[in-house]
Amino acid sequence: MLTAGPIHGGAGSLEQTRDEASACGRRSLQRMSSAVLHTMPLGVPWPTIDPFLFCVHHHDAYPAGNGHFGPAASLQGRDLGQDFEGIDGWRMYHGMTVPGFPQHPHRGFETVTYVRRGLIDHSDSLGAAARFGRGDVQWLTAGAGIVHSEMFPLLDVDGPNPLELFQIWLNLPANDKMVEPYFSMLWDHMIPRRPVLDAHGRSSEITVVAGRFADAGASAPPPDSWAARADSDVAIWHLRLDSHAEMVLPPAQPGSNRVLYLFQGPGAKIDGTVVGAYQGAVVQADVELPVVAGDADVEALVLQGRPIGEPVAQYGPFVMNNRAQIQQAFEDYQRTAFGGWPWPDAGPLHGADAGRFARHADGRIERVDAHV
Repeated sequence: MLTAGPIHGGAGSLEQTRDEASACGRRSLQRMSSAVLHTMPLGVPWPTIDPFLFCVHHHDAYPAGNGHFGPAASLQGRDLGQDFEGIDGWRMYHGMTVPGFPQHPHRGFETVTYVRRGLIDHSDSLGAAARFGRGDVQWLTAGAGIVHSEMFPLLDVDGPNPLELFQIWLNLPANDKMVEPYFSMLWDHMIPRRPVLDAHGRSSEITVVAGRFADAGASAPPPDSWAARADSDVAIWHLRLDSHAEMVLPPAQPGSNRVLYLFQGPGAKIDGTVVGAYQGAVVQADVELPVVAGDADVEALVLQGRPIGEPVAQYGPFVMNNRAQIQQAFEDYQRTAFGGWPWPDAGPLHGADAGRFARHADGRIERVDAHV
């Protein structure tokens, strides 16, 4: 998705926390009174810590479709092209007739898009295309530059079209910012989900998008990803805990950062510290971390990784190490359009009957749903 302005717009308050997290890494396994270092409300976007740059939770209660992939509802009163207000519980984003994010460029980082409900139609300047969702993850290395669109077709004309997804931006180190772009899909059936029972028989589940939890290891990330390095300690986990259930997260490597985002439910106790609903918690990463749900089911997203530790210069869709490189990114995009746009319009859609699929730049096709 396309953003404008500094990625860390809400993260200035985390500078002290970053220092504390670094100090925790240096103390290595020395137990603090509580592993929770800092809590913060979850705005838009969510605050993140190196190696992550950005995280946004899109949750839209779209109505029935109108037969042309848009909403069967009036668009009057919406700031079309910039509709982020959430009128009636849904947004058109940058879409004019179909919600979503028409073509926009990226350079210097990766996008990880985890879709829990609904579908996304992807198209890009490599010539790749996909329809994915309902538990799928797309992992895209922008590298030297890519243009893509992410549209949200409303396929059901007889009922609502709910959409829920997380988009996470993972930084690339300076040596890898200009690698070749890479498009990959992690389909729902490829993603490990592990049930966990606590001592009282209460159940939890962990979805392993990246990294490892006990015997559950995620599929390999793109080859030039920071997450592809064995010592990067990158993990992206989705936790679901029943009411009052306990789950214990294993320690990360010394020096890693870990943040828990409680996005559903009444909150939880994290290492004995009460963290409220729709709050984030920066925690000491290199110790076991007990998480206990409150009086109702709780869901959380966990982002973890060893920091890259390099300067970050960002403007809109470009993330580099200094202002000169940002200026060069704009010049390169204006000159080359990062390979051009091989599609007939800015927000291509893949039809009413396409199931979940991916067509890669080399022509290879993955079919997930039989009716593609």
